[in-house]
Amino acid sequence: MTKPVQDRPVAGVLWMLMAGICFILVNALVKLVGQRVPAPEAAFLRYAMGLVFLIPMLRTMVSTPVSGRLWGQFATRGLMHGMGVMLWFYAMARIPLADVTAINYLSPIYVTLGAAMFLGEKLAIRRIAAVVFALIGSVVILRPGVRAIEFGHWAMMGAALVFGASYILAKVTVDKSNPALVLGMLSFWVTVVLAPFAWAVWVPPTLHEIGILFAVAFFATAGHYMMTLAMAAAPLSVTQPVTFLQLVWAMALGYFAFGEPIDLWVVAGGVIIIASVTFITLREAALNRRPVTPPAIATKL
Repeated sequence: MTKPVQDRPVAGVLWMLMAGICFILVNALVKLVGQRVPAPEAAFLRYAMGLVFLIPMLRTMVSTPVSGRLWGQFATRGLMHGMGVMLWFYAMARIPLADVTAINYLSPIYVTLGAAMFLGEKLAIRRIAAVVFALIGSVVILRPGVRAIEFGHWAMMGAALVFGASYILAKVTVDKSNPALVLGMLSFWVTVVLAPFAWAVWVPPTLHEIGILFAVAFFATAGHYMMTLAMAAAPLSVTQPVTFLQLVWAMALGYFAFGEPIDLWVVAGGVIIIASVTFITLREAALNRRPVTPPAIATKL
């Protein structure tokens, strides 16, 4: 007899753990590229090279009917996600890994607000409280008036917001098609959106930089695949807490690989945001309804 879906918690935790490691490696590799390659160009190369990983899904994508309205939603999501990717690449090269990771945890909070505004989800008091605490966490991280807030921090705040909006559109489109098509259309449209921005600031990349960005595409694709396996093996209430470790990996990697000091305020703010996201996730699981708030890494690129 086969085990029922989402009845393998150990497998789900392990898959989510590996997905988180993949996404932290993506962050580190982007930081390794540095600022010589402009953010729009680096983002474009990441997605353009990542198209090769869609080849196994081409048959499914081509055979799936797409309405004009769905095409519009795919294109809109690609436009938003493309803007978010450029902001993310810009931030990644300028602020510590831990800051990027902690601020990105805001994306599920934005999804919760967006689901209430656009998908008709009820915004109960407990959800409002979680959102407020998450925003407090972001203030703890940024500490306006206490330290200088760099453009990289604002860029990452914007990226988290746009990624949240992209995830909401993903929820809408996946109900009308299939996951392979949704992923494929995202990669295609983001590449198209980024092309003119990349052309405007183009700097000939070295073979070393191309190799790093190809590795970014590989680990990002692998991370999304492992995350899908995790969600298929266990419910979000089991796998969500594993995403906490991303902040630990980011701090360790930033400290040992890039010499970034460990900022306890960033840790505290990240923990507050993570606790808020987890609270919403656990409440949705307790109410036995389909969760709207995604795992913290589901909104990543």
